[in-house]
Amino acid sequence: MARLAQTAGLTDVQEEILSTVRAFVDKEIIPHAQALEHADTYPADIVEGMKEMGLFGLTIPEEFGGLGESLLTYALVVEQIARGWMSVSGVINTHFIVAHMIKQHGTDEQKRDYLPRMATGEVRGSFSMSEPELGSDVAAIRTRAVRDGDDFVISGQKMWLTNGGTSNLTAVLVKTDEGAEKAHRNLTAFLVDKPEGYGEVAPGLTIPGKIDKMGYKGVDTTEMVFDGFRVPAGRVLGGQTGRGFQHMMDGVEVGRVNVAARACGIALRSFELAIEYAQQRRTFGKPIAEHQAIAFKLAEMATKVEAAHLMMVNAARLKDSGARNDVEAGMAKLIASEYCAEVTQEAFRIHGGYGYSKEYEIERLMREAPFLLIGEGTSEIQKTIISRGLLRDYRSRG
Repeated sequence: MARLAQTAGLTDVQEEILSTVRAFVDKEIIPHAQALEHADTYPADIVEGMKEMGLFGLTIPEEFGGLGESLLTYALVVEQIARGWMSVSGVINTHFIVAHMIKQHGTDEQKRDYLPRMATGEVRGSFSMSEPELGSDVAAIRTRAVRDGDDFVISGQKMWLTNGGTSNLTAVLVKTDEGAEKAHRNLTAFLVDKPEGYGEVAPGLTIPGKIDKMGYKGVDTTEMVFDGFRVPAGRVLGGQTGRGFQHMMDGVEVGRVNVAARACGIALRSFELAIEYAQQRRTFGKPIAEHQAIAFKLAEMATKVEAAHLMMVNAARLKDSGARNDVEAGMAKLIASEYCAEVTQEAFRIHGGYGYSKEYEIERLMREAPFLLIGEGTSEIQKTIISRGLLRDYRSRG
C-alpha cells in the first residue's frame, strides 16, 4: 500500500468518498487523460461521471441536496482528481468556490435558488476578479456596475475565467460607487446567470472564445466582456453592495487550498511515474533506482510530496475550524506549488529522453505544473500575504 499523502483521523465517510474517487481516477481519468489533453477536448464524459458521484455537491449542505462535507474532504478529493488530470480538477474548482461564497454569504433566496441546482451540477460555477490590465491588484478593478432602477448595468472586461464558456453562473467582482476612501470597499460581487457557449451569449455579454494555453488543456479559459449588461439587484451576492472584496477573499482562501491540493496531486503522480520507471529502466546491469544518484532523487521527491500534503491538510482543517487561515493557506499554496514544479522536473529527468516524448505522461505534467506557480496568486504574492500575517501576529513590543 502507498504510504505517501495519507491523512490521519479521517471519518469512515471520508475514507469511503476518497476510495471511490481514487478508483474513478484510476479507471476513468488516467487512461483517457493523454488523448483528451493533447486534443484539448473538454472531458464531458468524465464530468458526467462526477455529477453521478455527487461531487458537484460535495461541500453543499445536505439541506440543499449536497453531501455537506468539509473543505478537507474537498481538498483530498481534488488532490486525487489532479493526480489523474489537473484539468478535471479545474472543472470543479471554480464551482466549489462559487458554491462556498453563496453558502457563506448569499441571501436565503440566493441559497435556495442556486445551491440545490449546483449540487446536481445543473448549474456550474465560475468566478472572476482579474482584468486584462491587472492581476493581483484587485483594488484597481475598472469594470463598473451602475444602479439603474431595479437593475445594475455592468460594463468592462474580465480576464482568466476558468470554465468561462462551459459554466452558466459566474461570480464577478466589479466596482460600484460606494463613496468609500479605501478602494476595496467600493467593490461588489455579482452572481451573473448566463448561457453556456461563446460569442454574444446574452445582450451585452460576450465570451470571446477559448484562450490557447501551454497546458491546462481541455478545460476552457476565457475572457468576459460586458457592454451595458443588465443584472437584477437581487443578484448582488449577500444583497449588499460594497462587500465583494471580503466575499471574494473568503473564496480565494478556499481556492488557495485547492491549488495546493492540485499541486500535491500532480507531485504525487510525478513521483509514482518516476519510481515505477526507475525500477523498470536498466543501465550498467541494474535498474536505475539502484544507482545512488536516482535513489537520492526519489527520497527527496517523496519528502517534498509528503511535506506539501501535510501543509495542505493543515490549511484545510484550519478553515474548517472557523479559524483564520490566510497565512496557512498561503504557506500551503507556496510550498506545494514550488515543490510540485521541482518534483515534476526531477521525474522528467529520471525519464531521460522519453520524458520529452508526448507518449509519456510526464510530458503533460511538465506543462501543467507551471500553472500552479501563478494560479490564485504567484509565489511572490503568497510571500507578501505570509509576511504581513507574521508581522501582524509577531508585532514587536519594543
